[in-house]
Amino acid sequence: MSTTQHPTRAIAFVGGGNMASAIIGGLIQQGTPAQQILVLEPFDVARRELEAKFGVRTLANASEALQEAGLVVWAIKPQVFKEAAHATAIFCQQALHLSVAAGIRSDSIASWLGTQRVVRAMPNTPALVGLGQTGLFARPSVSAADQAWIEQVVATTGQYLWVQEESLLDAVTAISGSGPAYVFFFIEAMVEAGVKMGLSQVQAHQLAVGTFVGASELARSANESPAVLRERVTSKGGTTHAAITAMQEAKLATLFQAALEAARARAQALGDAFGH
Repeated sequence: MSTTQHPTRAIAFVGGGNMASAIIGGLIQQGTPAQQILVLEPFDVARRELEAKFGVRTLANASEALQEAGLVVWAIKPQVFKEAAHATAIFCQQALHLSVAAGIRSDSIASWLGTQRVVRAMPNTPALVGLGQTGLFARPSVSAADQAWIEQVVATTGQYLWVQEESLLDAVTAISGSGPAYVFFFIEAMVEAGVKMGLSQVQAHQLAVGTFVGASELARSANESPAVLRERVTSKGGTTHAAITAMQEAKLATLFQAALEAARARAQALGDAFGH
C-alpha cells in the first residue's frame, strides 16, 4: 500500500477515552474528515459525547464496519486488550495497528490480532493540548509507508521518536509517559510551599506553573545543557544555591531516579501480567 493511499483510508479507534480524543481532535484539525473516523466504544454516554464533539461514526460492538479501516488505533486499558482483540480481530486483520496501551508488548498484540503489522506507542497526556511526547516501536513487518502514516497520525498530538528496541518503550514510559505526573507533583509541592510562605493559592499556582512553562521553553530552545542552565542561575552563596544544596544533601536526584526506575519496572510488569 502506498503512502498516497493511506490518508484516504478510514481510521478506527478501539476505545474512545482521553488519548483517543486527543488523536481524533488532532486529525480533524489537520483535515481528516470526521466521517472517515470510526470509534468502537461500548459506553453509551462516551459514544454520544464523541459524536457530538467530533461528528465521528461510532460502534457499540465490533462489526463488519471495521473492515473499511486501514489503520486501527488501540486506545484501551491493558487489562481488557486481549478480550477486545479477540472480539475485533476477525474484522481488521488486513489493517495496520497502532497500540497506545501501556505495557502490552507487540508480540502479544500480533498474536491476538493475527497480523504482524503492529506499532506500539507510548504517548503522554500533554497530547491533549498538542504538546505530547510519543515513543514508537515498529515490528519488522511494518513498512516505511506504514511508519509514515503512523507519524502523520501521531504528529497531530505533538512530538514523537522511534526506538529500535521494544524494551526501550519501558524507559519512555518512565520518562515521558508517567512524566507529566512528576511535574504536577513538583508544582503541587511548590504551590503548597508558597502558601506556607504567605502567598495566596492563586498567586503560588501562577508562579509555580509559569516557572515550569518558562523553564521548559528555555531548556527546549537553548543550546546549553540543563546542567549549564542550572549553574547559570545558581550564584555561590545565593538563594538558588541554598535550595539546590538542600536538594543535593537530601539526595533528591538519586530518589527521583529511583522513582523513574520503579515506573520502568512497573511498565515491564504490566507486559508480563496482561500479555498472555
